[in-house]
Amino acid sequence: MDDHHDDPHAPRDGRSAKRILDAEGLRRALSRIAHEILERHGGTADLVLVGMRSRGVPIARRLADLIGRFEGITLDVGELDVTMFRDDLEMRGTRPSLQPSSIPRDLTDARVVLVDDVLYTGRTVRAALDALMSYGRASQVQLAVVVDRGHRELPVRADYVGKNLPTARDENVEVRLVEVDGVDEVVLLSPRSAYSPSSAVEVPTSRLRAHPADTASGGADSAPSFPEQMPQ
Repeated sequence: MDDHHDDPHAPRDGRSAKRILDAEGLRRALSRIAHEILERHGGTADLVLVGMRSRGVPIARRLADLIGRFEGITLDVGELDVTMFRDDLEMRGTRPSLQPSSIPRDLTDARVVLVDDVLYTGRTVRAALDALMSYGRASQVQLAVVVDRGHRELPVRADYVGKNLPTARDENVEVRLVEVDGVDEVVLLSPRSAYSPSSAVEVPTSRLRAHPADTASGGADSAPSFPEQMPQ
C-alpha cells in the first residue's frame, strides 16, 4: 500500500507502508489456520481459543466462527489481558491500561490455543502463559498468530502461522481488522530512507576535473598501472 495522503489508514509519521495481505488474503490465512487447528486436534472436544488483547480477541472470534461453521458447533472463546504479567512494566514508566480478562471455563485439562496478531520477541506470549496459569492446568497450550515477523528473544514458536514475514528491527507490522480499524489488511511500516533517488543531483561530466596524475597517464579514463611484481 502506497503512503498517499488521501488514504485514511496511511501512516502520518514519515514511515512508508506496504500492504502484505489484503482482506481476501487475511481471510484465506485465517481459514487455513482454522482447518489446521481442527486437523491437529481431531475435533473440538475440550478445545478453547483464547485471544490476547487487543487484536488477538477478534481474531480468536473469527477462528471460532470458522471452526464452528466447519463442525456445526459453538466454540468457547476467552479474552486474556497480559499487562500485569509483562516483564517491561518498569521500563515503560507509565501507568498500565488494564482490560478485564474473560475465560469461559476452568482450563484444567483443556486444550488451549492462544491467539495473537503478530509474534515478535516472544515476551508477550511468555506473559500470556503466566496469566493462563490462574485459570487451571491446561493439558496443552498452542499458539496461533497471523504474522510471525521473527527476531525472537525467548524460545517461543507458533504452532499456526498465517504469514511468515522477514522484517528489520526498525520496521513494524500492523494487522488491521474491521472490528478495530475499519479495514482488513496486514501492513508493513518501514522508516523512510534519508536518501532517495529523486533527491540525488546529477553532476555534468564537463564539471568533473581529472587528477593531474590521470592526465599525465592518458586521461581520467585510463586504467591505473601497477608494478609487475609486488615487493617482498
